[in-house]
Amino acid sequence: MNAPIPGGPEARAESRRSAPARRPTLADIARRAGVSKGAASHALNGRPGVSELTRQRVLAIAQQLGWSPNSAARALSVARSDAIGLVLARPARMLGLEPFYMEFISGIEAVLAEGSTSLLLKVVDAPGTGTEIDVYRRWWTGRRVDGVIVTDVRVHDRRLPLLSELGMPAVVLGSDPGFAGAPSTATVWTDDDTLVGTAVRYLVGLGHRRLARVSGPGELAHCASRTESFLRITAELGVPPPRVVEADFSGEDGARATRQLLLHDRPPTAIMYENDVMAVAAIGAAREAGISVPAEVSVLAWDDSPLCSLTHPTVSAVQRDIPGMGRQVARLLLDVVDGAAPRACLDSPGALVPRGSTAPPR
Repeated sequence: MNAPIPGGPEARAESRRSAPARRPTLADIARRAGVSKGAASHALNGRPGVSELTRQRVLAIAQQLGWSPNSAARALSVARSDAIGLVLARPARMLGLEPFYMEFISGIEAVLAEGSTSLLLKVVDAPGTGTEIDVYRRWWTGRRVDGVIVTDVRVHDRRLPLLSELGMPAVVLGSDPGFAGAPSTATVWTDDDTLVGTAVRYLVGLGHRRLARVSGPGELAHCASRTESFLRITAELGVPPPRVVEADFSGEDGARATRQLLLHDRPPTAIMYENDVMAVAAIGAAREAGISVPAEVSVLAWDDSPLCSLTHPTVSAVQRDIPGMGRQVARLLLDVVDGAAPRACLDSPGALVPRGSTAPPR
């Protein structure tokens, strides 16, 4: 059999048969779905702005065409990294001990799993130093992230002016809608004042008059805000001025603060703790001192977790939907990255869960 003549009709036909099919494009999908390229992009990347019906139609057409995104081309065309960042200025060992951040991150990931955006997590040991600032600068100048989630806001926080200066999309998590200091900053906030009031009134209703609080570090805005609410509400209720001791969220420091309070000449009959880890450690510290919980001192934790149900006695706690908070923060940040105006969003209301660690005083 004769071979086809090079460049002849038979050779050209053979070339067409062996050539790979043209890779489907975003424009092809948009045309087939009857939507704009922007709407198709939003649907394929799990972004808000399109109806669920449109999203499903676009996804089905993309699957039919065998489309897959060209990440490099998309990054060049829209200048996006498809990642958001979270810097935690806590010792790495604390992340394995404190349930809050694991639950919070699980909520963030639940939203990101719906699209193509990833979470870039960085842990630094030195809060309030240039370390965090340097991370934000590197991420933004290197196009590593499209925006960031800011937690543990400080009373005088250097990060917020920097993010504004960089023009970096951000969502700030805190306990007051105006704590970020700029109306242009997107925020998710919790009504901590109401929750503190609920907890204090519960303890006072049990008959407690000698209250105390073991706070986190006072430079953290949410700790300072809760302490302010605690002192104001106890004064409104006519309770003698309570003592406040700061600790670093760890069980060891929570136990130290507990011993300090219980060895006072007039020890408290009820203590509120900034987190569950310190509250659980407090029960052990009280037991070592020969003091019974709740017969001689009641213990109440901020932020419920499985840890509060595993100890004996079980720990009364303020309960918030931490994964839900993570979901809300992630959705808000994706909206801001997509060009939505920053806004302040109130987190879902929390509740008090009484358990075995609180009772009327003797």
